[in-house]
Amino acid sequence: MDVSRGLSMATTRLCRLTTSSFLAPFVTRASTPCIAAAARCFSSAPTLFAAGGSRPLSDKEKAAREKIKRRRKKHRAYKQYNLKDMEQFTLCEAMRYIKAFEVGREPDSPKYDIHIKLRTKKDGPVVRNSIRLPYPVKTDIKVAVICPPNSTAAQRAREAGAHLIGEEELFERIKAGKIDFDRCIAVPESLQKMNKEGIPRILGPRGLMPSVKMGSVVTNPGPAVRNMMGGSTYRERQGVVRMAVGRLSFTPEQLRDNVKAYVNAVKKDSAALSDQIVKEIYEVVLSSTNSPGFSLTGDFYKPAPGAATPQQLAVI
Repeated sequence: MDVSRGLSMATTRLCRLTTSSFLAPFVTRASTPCIAAAARCFSSAPTLFAAGGSRPLSDKEKAAREKIKRRRKKHRAYKQYNLKDMEQFTLCEAMRYIKAFEVGREPDSPKYDIHIKLRTKKDGPVVRNSIRLPYPVKTDIKVAVICPPNSTAAQRAREAGAHLIGEEELFERIKAGKIDFDRCIAVPESLQKMNKEGIPRILGPRGLMPSVKMGSVVTNPGPAVRNMMGGSTYRERQGVVRMAVGRLSFTPEQLRDNVKAYVNAVKKDSAALSDQIVKEIYEVVLSSTNSPGFSLTGDFYKPAPGAATPQQLAVI
């Protein structure tokens, strides 16, 4: 009984001890190294500056890092296939198959499209321009010209057949959402007024904002209006430049001339880029509104048993 009472009294005395007299030595001496060790474990400092330095990489680790670098460099370019393993067609052969897919449709409704695939990297500038094809695909293009309504530029635009001409009235139509034109041209002195009215925020996302690079900011809008009314625009997206080059009613010779002019324009634009940017035409594919794509060999016509001649394709 005396022993149990003595233990109880000892326990009570132990609990009454203050932290400063009993626990303080353990906090100051024991916990400080533990906290420092924990800080080292959760430190965000690079291993290079840790105590003891960094160990040198083994040959196996170096090879693995080089492999990752090569893989990243490889994926910077778009994936391309070996054309030797693919079936390709002459222009007349592709036209014959495409016409079979478009049977029963209006001749002027479906359009021939050319997809130019480029050998290029994923980052860097893109090919973008406009061209007037020898045989225009769309002839009902409406052009708006932003210029002072009583100026010489307005008179020349009116003579060229512009659909809308002016500044303030045209700005109000655009801000009201009445954008009933396909192309837009501006004179240099009207650009500041356009920016003040917030027109770039409306026309920019629609691809209608006049640009010096695209040739739609000119002092004499007359020739630009004529070119745009029979012209087409193209832009590179994900390594491919796509544009309509003809209607189904076009003859093989008309389609050939348009394809040739379009391919040459893309070549010229690719060569005009910086010397550090290399873009080459890798493949040319012809398709239509309702048909698959046919990779072209670059030949116009090659006689073969059962092959349709250009004269036959012109009347189909």
